[in-house]
Formats: sequence, C-alpha cells, structure tokens
Amino acid sequence: MTVALILFLLFFILFLGVPIAFGLGTIGLGLMIFGDISPLMVPQTFYSVADNFILLAVPMFLMMSNILLKAGVGEDLFKFAQSWVGNFPGGLAIATIVSCSIFAAISGSSVATAATISTVAFPAMISRGYHRNFTLGILAAGGTLGILIPPSIPMIVYAFVVEESVLSMFLAGIGPGIVLALFFIIFSIIYVKFFNKEVVNVKSTLEEKIKYTKKGLPILLMAFIMLGGIYAGIYTPTEAGGIGFLISFIYVVAKKRLSFKGFIEAGLETMKTTVTIFIIIAGAKIFGKAISLYRIPQELSSFIVTNINEQGLFILVVCITLLILGFIMETLSLILIMMPIFSISIAAMNIDLIWFGIIFTLMIECALITPPVGLNIYVLQAIGKAKMSEIAKGVIPFVIIMLFTVFVIYLFPDLALYIPFKL
Repeated sequence: MTVALILFLLFFILFLGVPIAFGLGTIGLGLMIFGDISPLMVPQTFYSVADNFILLAVPMFLMMSNILLKAGVGEDLFKFAQSWVGNFPGGLAIATIVSCSIFAAISGSSVATAATISTVAFPAMISRGYHRNFTLGILAAGGTLGILIPPSIPMIVYAFVVEESVLSMFLAGIGPGIVLALFFIIFSIIYVKFFNKEVVNVKSTLEEKIKYTKKGLPILLMAFIMLGGIYAGIYTPTEAGGIGFLISFIYVVAKKRLSFKGFIEAGLETMKTTVTIFIIIAGAKIFGKAISLYRIPQELSSFIVTNINEQGLFILVVCITLLILGFIMETLSLILIMMPIFSISIAAMNIDLIWFGIIFTLMIECALITPPVGLNIYVLQAIGKAKMSEIAKGVIPFVIIMLFTVFVIYLFPDLALYIPFKL
C-alpha cells in the first residue's frame, strides 16, 4: 500500500508540471519527516552531489559541446562527411549520421549533437529533395547517438548511481553505438532507394574532398585524443572532460570561430544546464534515500524476483516500463528514479551492471525522441519550424530500430562487453 501511495504521489506531482527535482525532493523530505527520520540528510545529500569527482565531468563536457556549438563546428563536420559519402544513395542522410557519430564522440550530450548537426543538415537535406518527416526523424534520432557513443553525460550519471566504473561504461558504449549508427545508415539507404527516389545526390570533386577533410580533421583528432587517452589509461573520463574543453577552446580561438560574447553565452548555458542537472540528481538522491529507508526498492525487488525468475522476461519488463515512462520523463530522471528500484533485482539475477547500463541507455534514448518530453524533438521544432506531429511521425522507424538494437545486444552481450573486458 505504501509503495502504491508513493508512486501515485510521484506521478501526480509530475503530471501537475512540478519540476522533477523539486517534486522528488519534496516527496523524499516528506517521507523522512513522516517516518521520523532526521531531515539533516537533505543538506548532506546536496553537498555529496556537489562534492563528487565523477560528476565534475558533467560541466566540462557541457562547456566543450556548447563552445563547439557556438563556433559552428557542425558545418565543418557535415561538409567533411558529405564530401565523401554524398554521392551514395541517401548520401546526405549517411553524412548526417556520420557527423552525429563524430560529434557524439566529443560532446557527451544528445541535445548538443542534435542542435549542432541539424542547423546545417536540415536545410541541406530539404533542398536536395529528402522528405520532411524523414529528415526530421533522422536528425532527432542521430542526436541520440550523443548519449550512447562515449563520452556520455547520462552514462556518467548511471555509473555514479550504480557505483560502477565510468571508463567501463564509456568503453561498453562504443560497440553498440557503432552498431546503432550502422542500422540508421542501412535504413536510410533503403528508405531513399525505395520511398524517396527524387533525392538528388551531392557529388564532390577531389579538391573539395581535400578542402573539407582539412576542416574536419581537427574534430576527428579531438575525438581521438579524448577517447584514445581514456582507453589508454592516460587520464580518467573526468579529466578527459577538462582536456576536451581545453582543446576545443584552443581550436575555436585559434581559428577565430568564437567571439568573447559567444564564449560568455556558452558559459552561461553550461552553468544553467549544470545547475539543473545537479539539482535533479540531488532531488533524486533525497527521494532514493527516503524510499530505501522505507525498504521500497527491496519490496519491489522481492516482488519482481518472486514473479519474474527469467532474465529475458525481466529485461523485457524493464524495457516496456522505460518505454512507457519515456513519454512523460526525461533521461536523467529515468536513471535516477528507476535504477535504485531495479538495482537489487539486477544483483539477484546476476545481470552485469555495465551490460544492463547499455540496454538502459538505449531505452532512455527513446525518451529523447518521443513526445511530449523528448528534448531532441524541441530542438528540431525550433530549427525546422516543425509541428510535433511531423517529428513524431518521422522518428517512429528510428525508435523501432533502437528497440531492435536492444534485442541484438541482448542476444549478443559481447557487443557491449568485449571492448571493456576482453580487448
């Protein structure tokens, strides 16, 4: 009864439109007071979130992606990819996915990836005859690669919550990220070849390829330095965020791509987003501590283990739950609310937390492109001046592809586990 009441209060507050951080924090504080538990845990929780080395990576990656966004790096990336694959069937669509994949490898943010690439790719694809719904869909979906291909802010938060290695999470995301990008590319080629035949391909001369490759190479080098350094053990993922910020800052200043005003704007955007993320994490931690003291995760876990004793069925239930909740909650909230509930069941079923984290990340990717709270949808609405219904229609096949990728990773766990543990 207590579990049902708390869940009802939680979703009631969310449906009222109360900011998730304050909703979670208020319920957590109320449970503490009602259960005669010292509310001093609240300020201690806020302090523990702010004073955390792992989470220090969040503002670093955000600042780096905001600097690159303000500097218009997306144009260099897109033209570089377009010059090499633009003459293939669905060339601009392929260039979009390739550009998103590369930017994802340096940004850590889905929204930043979608915004950076869409600004350039949307008008280019529309002018070349790509269907509007398909264009909106592939740009929204391409942005989701920002949280699967490392570095990834949601992966950092997931590792923080389950107390696992951020490095292992990052390395585990490489294989599935490449597989998902390939699935997007294959679908794009098939779609253009059979349903969007009026598309005009872009052919580039050798001189243009050389020109745009020179512009794209610094971004590729940036991604190599960050991921290569993490993989080689030269620096931690948190330190990689600081190194990435420094490299991106030097690059845009040397190329005179960022004004002082743009730098200040990037800093303010980073500050706002960082504060929002940290407050959400703090509110969720308060809520998590409160429900743990009421033994709610343990009771739910016991119920799950008693009624679901097969690993595949458990994963299916988790995926359905996340898919439904993704319509009303954003990515970080899904991690912070659901993982304390799932974690005990995961341990009882001997499920690898890193492998589960990749499946979890893929499922919350769907939340980024499903209305009404999908953040990538709002980015595309602003850039493409599109209706939500247009984007929703365009993302349906990509959501299906993501779900299929989850199934593939379930069948072949080494797609996620080979690089971090066997390579």
